[in-house]
Amino acid sequence: MPSFFKGRKPKKNQQPDSEPASGHSEDHIQESLSDNLEFIKQKTGNSSDVVIRHVKMGEKSTIQAAIVYIEGIVDDQFIQEFLLQSMMKDEHKETLNEHDALEVISDNMMTVGHVSSFDTWVDLFHYLMEGDTVVLIDGISKALRACTKGGETRSISESTTQMVVRGPKGAFTETISTNTAMVRRIIKTPDLWMESFKVGRVTKTDVNLMYIHGIANDQVVKEVRERLNKIDIDSILESGYIEQLIEDQTMTPFPTIFNTERPDVVAGNLFEGRVAIFVDGSPFVLIAPAVFIQFFQSAEDYYARFDIATSIRLLRILMFTISLIAPATFVAVTTFHQEMVPTTLIVAIAAQRESVPFPAFVEALLMEITFEILREAGIRLPKAIGSAVSIVGALVIGQAAVQASIVSPAMVIIVSMTAIASFATPSFDMAISARLIRFLFMIGAATFGFYGIILIFLMMVVHLSSLRSFGVPYMAPLAPFIPVNNKDTFVRLPWWTLRQRPRLMSANTTRQGTQQGPKTPASRKMVNRGRKEGGSNGS
Repeated sequence: MPSFFKGRKPKKNQQPDSEPASGHSEDHIQESLSDNLEFIKQKTGNSSDVVIRHVKMGEKSTIQAAIVYIEGIVDDQFIQEFLLQSMMKDEHKETLNEHDALEVISDNMMTVGHVSSFDTWVDLFHYLMEGDTVVLIDGISKALRACTKGGETRSISESTTQMVVRGPKGAFTETISTNTAMVRRIIKTPDLWMESFKVGRVTKTDVNLMYIHGIANDQVVKEVRERLNKIDIDSILESGYIEQLIEDQTMTPFPTIFNTERPDVVAGNLFEGRVAIFVDGSPFVLIAPAVFIQFFQSAEDYYARFDIATSIRLLRILMFTISLIAPATFVAVTTFHQEMVPTTLIVAIAAQRESVPFPAFVEALLMEITFEILREAGIRLPKAIGSAVSIVGALVIGQAAVQASIVSPAMVIIVSMTAIASFATPSFDMAISARLIRFLFMIGAATFGFYGIILIFLMMVVHLSSLRSFGVPYMAPLAPFIPVNNKDTFVRLPWWTLRQRPRLMSANTTRQGTQQGPKTPASRKMVNRGRKEGGSNGS
């Protein structure tokens, strides 16, 4: 039996089964149209969506040609009106011959853009899989490629993850050309440069790197470009693949690359000197470098007045802090530091926990895990019943747990406040990080009380200060402290005071001119005073 399996091992130099056996191992297209079409069918496994349309051309229909495309990813109407009808007309039949038919078709017949010729099989299959149409002619060892990309795509809709009350409503789609065009409509300057990459050995995913020349830091752009070129993987299905392959540090719960599905957010970050990475098939655009305070900022902050925006930002920071340490604080108070709570309150809490058989840490851990299960179940369930199951599940389980004396009512209140506070974080990635770190704070509180909470907090601050995002300190401009860039961190000062871009990211730090503030008029008289006086005199 072992010798049987040993004999079944593939040889080291054995050729793969997909190697063509019809003499087409060459890299270049052959002159025979029938052989070329047979090789295309063999290479694609005779797939049903590979459409081959035969066309006869020339004065006596002696020139045989074929149009090849993949159904579903091309614009069928485009092919019918601008390829087939043009090639079947009688206008150029007299000038066609077997030698220069390719040039005549390219110059005089094909009325589409992006027409080019090629002679390799690699280019042919690359263009086919991208949604282009290939024209082959018998007797010519070259082919024509016409850009006919199309098919059904999702239309532009409102953002579902980063909603605002005031501001643009359009969000990115899964089509990379649509996404880049949405940014182009906002930033109308030739200095908006874009570089294209093909990432993925099998998927050949289109990845675009966008930045504003003269504002973005050349070193950051070079670093992003080098990291994208180093990616060697078989598939890229979403921008999360790119994010995990180019980030500075993996062993951290905090996101070091920002992502968004809003074009105005991308445009605002490009004006600050950052770079944007578009991935075909994903509505989320990556933005780098990213800093910690950036994940607490919303697009609406820049459309509202500075005092309103500052108040909301401070509220978000408070909510993030509550989502981190609220359960840990309750565990520390009830376990070690009862003297720090007013007597009336601690007596009420003790009376509630009198019939609870578990320590405060086990109680908090049980409730947090239960709520995380409910939250995950609500996301995975269909929309019609997901929200209902989450609400009913939380109410029923919470009430039943209190009546069964498994948890105390105070713990239910604390866990509910923590969950609501975690939803106030604008960035979903940062909210997930808080959900994980919350358990570390609970362990520290159960072990050392408030001293454990402070110890975990110091470890978190040290860890955050050690992170980098493409060479930029993660806690900038707080650490290192840059006073001129702190006008748009926890607080947002009026727009006319934000003269400087982030110094560590942009090459050109001047954002606007001087004396942009409001001008107080020299006279404070009412504008319509003279009109009223004139009207009274006339009467």
